[in-house]
Amino acid sequence: MGLATVLVVDDERKIRELVRPYLERAGYAVLLADCGAVALAAAARAQPDLVVLDLMLPDLAGEEVARSLRAVSDVPIIMLTAKAGEEERVAGLQLGADDYLVKPFSPRELAARVEAVLRRTRSPREGGQSYDGGRLRLDVEARTVRVDEHPVPLTRSEFDLLAALASRPGRVFSRYELVTRVQGYDHEAYERTIDAHVKNLRRKLGDDPRAPRYVLTVTGVGYKLGVGEDAA
Repeated sequence: MGLATVLVVDDERKIRELVRPYLERAGYAVLLADCGAVALAAAARAQPDLVVLDLMLPDLAGEEVARSLRAVSDVPIIMLTAKAGEEERVAGLQLGADDYLVKPFSPRELAARVEAVLRRTRSPREGGQSYDGGRLRLDVEARTVRVDEHPVPLTRSEFDLLAALASRPGRVFSRYELVTRVQGYDHEAYERTIDAHVKNLRRKLGDDPRAPRYVLTVTGVGYKLGVGEDAA
């Protein structure tokens, strides 16, 4: 489905350093935050596909972070806590958490839960989805693209870029958001690599660079998919 981005929020450095490689090996781009304020800023900027949220943070309570996220987004949330009681679990779920994991936990189990939650919440259409009245077809499960029924061979990065844009047609994605999804980096120095991928993607899709139809530039911001998703 393209490279999903997971934001891990925990004030314990050893947990962040333990979890990150497991999630990266599972195929996710990973962003890290050590407090609630940093987490909310990162979520607003990067629009992650899932948030792993510790409830015991040094500045804001995890519950407050979850409320703030829920006020502006339906991003899936997996809560981490040292409290194992049923009351705490129910309270977390009532805040809108999609899953709940008690510390200490296995990073392998966390990776499995991330996969399960994303699978439930993303629910891809079988056989892919079409855009632009059927001219463009994208199958994220099979990782195939067709334009006017002709297969379009794309690199992994080109495909993940197109899949990210197609996940929200018309929504503008910043270069920062796209580089975390496509490259797996969370450093601004790599943002300009997106421009090269866009140039190649347009060429392969047959998109006129002077008047593109599919991958549109939004000056000073980033890129968006310029065609709509066809009705199922």
